[in-house]
Amino acid sequence: MNRPITVICALLVLVFSAGAHADDTWVEGRHYFLVTPAQHTSVPPGKVEVAEIFSYGCPYCSQIVPVVKKLKAALPANAQLVYVPASFLPREDWPMYQRAFYAAQALGILDKAHEALFGAVWSTGELSYTDSSTGKIKSRLPSIEDAAGFVAKATGVKEEAFLAAAKSFGVEVKMKGADAFVTATESLSTPTFVVNGKYRLNSESAGSYEKVIELVKYLVAKESPGTKLTDAKGAAGKDAPKPAAK
Repeated sequence: MNRPITVICALLVLVFSAGAHADDTWVEGRHYFLVTPAQHTSVPPGKVEVAEIFSYGCPYCSQIVPVVKKLKAALPANAQLVYVPASFLPREDWPMYQRAFYAAQALGILDKAHEALFGAVWSTGELSYTDSSTGKIKSRLPSIEDAAGFVAKATGVKEEAFLAAAKSFGVEVKMKGADAFVTATESLSTPTFVVNGKYRLNSESAGSYEKVIELVKYLVAKESPGTKLTDAKGAAGKDAPKPAAK
């Protein structure tokens, strides 16, 4: 006589378990990590920052350029993708690549130069830090002057203008700021993504590069009041909580 009640109870357990699983698919401490304290962002008020910490000297960063472009296209209107170049591998010329990035940004040519610089390191080898014949790190690493020559050919900007920007006080400040952000967010590898200065993740924690896109969108929703949260399969969950004040 108790079988119908038992069945109903069992069904209710399954329903509530399924709902809990949907809400908990992305787990803090496993899939993404809290940045403490939260870091200031560089985007306008009301925007949610999605920062990719990368380097032109990182082969994985080069490989996921299409994924990052897909991520950028998938972000809602209130989110903005920014790039933060890391410099923590000087022996592989990362500080020079960082300087080249900010010089291109200062000159307003980053859209033209960004993928070209990846190609110069990993396709043509013009700015590679390794010797193509031996695979070993070069005794003379590419210089910012080498980068200026390449960018001049790739974008049409004058070498002197690029070098002036690269050696400017503004670029020095940007480089120090990037280093501070990388350290404060404990981003020890590239590529790493930091959402709104609060949440750190990478492909290993998310499960794959494609899952990075869904996890980033989930965290953006988490920082967007009134937005429905979704699990890893895209199922709608509860409303996003209001973000904590910084």
